Amino acid sequence: MAAIEADIARAPSCDPTAPDLCLLPYPSDFYTVPDDTPTGRRVSFPVDGMPVNANGVAIDPTEWNRNDGFSPNSTILASFTDLDDANLPTWVDITASTVDDATVVLLDDSGRRVPLWAELDDGDDPLLVIHPAEVLDEGRRYVVGLRGLVDTAGTSIESSAAFVALRDSLDTGVPSIEGRRPHMEEIFSTLSDAGIERSELQLAWSFTVASTENLTGRILAVRDQTLDWLESTGGAYTITQVTPRSRDDVAVQVAGTFTLVNHMTAGGEPGERFNYASDDADALPTPNGEMEVPFLCQVPIVSESEPDLELRPGLYGHGLLGSEYEIDYGGDVRALGNEAGILFCSTQWAGMSEIDVANAVQTLTDFSRFQTMADRMQQGIVNFIALGWLMQNGLLDDPVFAGVQVGGDLVYYGNSQGGIMGSALAAVSPDISRSVLGVPGINYSLLLARSVDFDTYEAVMEPAYPSRRERTLIISVVQMLWDRGEGGGYINHIGSDPLPGTRPDKAVLFHVALGDWQVSELSAYIAAEAVGATIHTPVVENGRSREVSPGWGLDPAVDGQSGSAIVIWDSGSDPIPVGPVPPSTSRDPHEDPRDDALTRSQMRSFLIDEVFVDVCVGEPCRALQTG
Repeated sequence: MAAIEADIARAPSCDPTAPDLCLLPYPSDFYTVPDDTPTGRRVSFPVDGMPVNANGVAIDPTEWNRNDGFSPNSTILASFTDLDDANLPTWVDITASTVDDATVVLLDDSGRRVPLWAELDDGDDPLLVIHPAEVLDEGRRYVVGLRGLVDTAGTSIESSAAFVALRDSLDTGVPSIEGRRPHMEEIFSTLSDAGIERSELQLAWSFTVASTENLTGRILAVRDQTLDWLESTGGAYTITQVTPRSRDDVAVQVAGTFTLVNHMTAGGEPGERFNYASDDADALPTPNGEMEVPFLCQVPIVSESEPDLELRPGLYGHGLLGSEYEIDYGGDVRALGNEAGILFCSTQWAGMSEIDVANAVQTLTDFSRFQTMADRMQQGIVNFIALGWLMQNGLLDDPVFAGVQVGGDLVYYGNSQGGIMGSALAAVSPDISRSVLGVPGINYSLLLARSVDFDTYEAVMEPAYPSRRERTLIISVVQMLWDRGEGGGYINHIGSDPLPGTRPDKAVLFHVALGDWQVSELSAYIAAEAVGATIHTPVVENGRSREVSPGWGLDPAVDGQSGSAIVIWDSGSDPIPVGPVPPSTSRDPHEDPRDDALTRSQMRSFLIDEVFVDVCVGEPCRALQTG
């Protein structure tokens, strides 16, 4: 057992069944301890096992170790030398991952096989990357089993000495290995019950997904404290600029700030963290003074031609690292406002706005800072909720809005990052019932490798973390915190199981650009499945998708339905690559759906009439190219 002892001596805090890279296999219950939490576990990443940057600074695991499990959007990782990807299940045929002889198996604690795809990471000595094709259930335990993997010479992949000893019941005399046997026997038994015999396994492990309470507790506390504060103070705002006819299609544009209770460590600026009254792992953020938040509103010109029209209040969410002024720059927002009769207001996605760029760049060189982004992103979602409250409680009655009539339920529209963050807002908002998410997705750990937008930021990250393997691991681990500030951590609560203080009748419309270079359609499919959305059929024309059966197995949408739906808009770009790289051929269709009048007519019906209308009349949906 000298090999086992050598692996343990080299990395005593790491899992010797996967000795190539600490924290692998990821995620794993090996890196948890029993605790009095909803899951009964607490993450316990070792300080001496965390990735280290070029300056010798290890990622501080403190914030990760507040979690009672791993991300429901976990990218699952393992490492095998010279692994061949020839017999890995791909997203081209998701159902193939659940057949009896699948090489990569993911089971929930009931024994159900979870659909997935697996691929090799880009770069030298790539990791095996496994993507569940659905958002995992919160608080649930999952088991991973790998078998039948071969190297590029066609030879069966060898397992680590520690895993062989556990699988084959070999006595090692090593206390840390022997102490794992009861847990590993449970794993082998679960796999055996599903028809996967232990003798076939090359690696197996389990992990526990974080509980709903752990994922959502912070933002719900901040939301509720903020709304209570607004109710008690009545809400204060300052108008800083009023611009009549700022555009030909805008009656008046109103800029200003609103006062809000602050939950960050100082004044609510980039780089700050949540304010906690104690260091307890289960502590929740507490108020810390006040702060000013910017907003921008536009009254559509239709309010002048139809003065008796009651406008619907709407929030608009900007794209990647943008600002509230995207509501002014984006002609689609103004067009939808006039066509659907919506008065849109916007604020910044704090944590992922233009003023956060410098902090994001710093974080890419030291991921101990990532909490500052995740915490501020949660504050940003609450800022949108607060702006929606103000719109319904006096802001739009201000004389600067020229006496327009506004009424009805608050709606939401966002694109790109606004689509990603918009699903979090939809899940947490007490007011929003209908949302249109343009070119959306969830789960940044899936999105980044497939987005051309990340090229610039990876160029910053790479000198600090030169190993592609470690960069992939870091991005996967960071999803545990990112869940708190993006849609992936909340999307399980839109179609069912609504969060406390929210409406039970939520529905979302996903508009996806086929071949999108920036937000992968794969992530939109996963989001759609999570909310129970139906899909417009025919999904695409024959030959326009790499999928064996396009549509991810979602049920067909029905004209006139009231629930959530996803529509794939095809403007002629090449289908996305199969592997984890951004598209690079033909052109980027990311902007196309929002700029097409047909798509906006569907948005209007969904937001205002609360029905899904098949504007493509039984044909695949096509969008015009822009630019």
